[in-house]
Amino acid sequence: MNTDNVIEYRLTDEAWDGYKGFLERLVESKRCRTICEIGGGANPALDQDFVRRHGLDYVIVDISAEELAKAPAGYRTRVLDVSQPLTGEEGTYDLVFSKMLAEHVADAPMFHRNMCRLLRVGGTAFHFFPTLYSPPFVVNILLPERLTYWLLNIIQRGREKSGRNAKFPAYYQWCRGPIAGQFRRLESVGFAVRQYIGFFGHPGYYKRVPPLERIHRAIAAWFQRHPIPLLTSFAYVVLEKR
Repeated sequence: MNTDNVIEYRLTDEAWDGYKGFLERLVESKRCRTICEIGGGANPALDQDFVRRHGLDYVIVDISAEELAKAPAGYRTRVLDVSQPLTGEEGTYDLVFSKMLAEHVADAPMFHRNMCRLLRVGGTAFHFFPTLYSPPFVVNILLPERLTYWLLNIIQRGREKSGRNAKFPAYYQWCRGPIAGQFRRLESVGFAVRQYIGFFGHPGYYKRVPPLERIHRAIAAWFQRHPIPLLTSFAYVVLEKR
């Protein structure tokens, strides 16, 4: 498969700052009307003004009723475990998408088969996730969960007090940069890969030490020019149901 027009490399700031715009442009360009956000929980990605303006049928799915209860009023929500087999929902949506969810799924093949099942033929799946083998995520796998939770609250102060960003166990199945194996895996469950963007860097982790942050940004910029797919930090992947 020729992936020259599919793979891109950018810096992580663009992944976070540009996510909302990327998602909204995807909705508009694909003329999506029925949309399912997977793992939206307390923080739906599409605001209600955008949903109303485009006449969207938008549902937020999450395994946690507690997290869904934190979502702003006015959203349609549903408790569902998408890592378990789904039946009877073939072809329901034009678009399914997730943000920082894929790494928490313990059965990635089942998750992606379910995404394919939920979509109509020609429908779109879009996922934003952290990737191995970026060092912070390798550490997250190797260290005990209690210790990584403590470290995360040091790095991202205010997270614990907010109560809106709980930390869940991470497995990182099928969470890699744009390597050949990822294409084979995703194609094996019925998708065609339309866009795969690998992002380099973790600048937010070093904001409290400006000299270290500058060095880190310089390294990330070098990797963007000389990319090593296995060392990306995050990725966007846009898929089409065949």
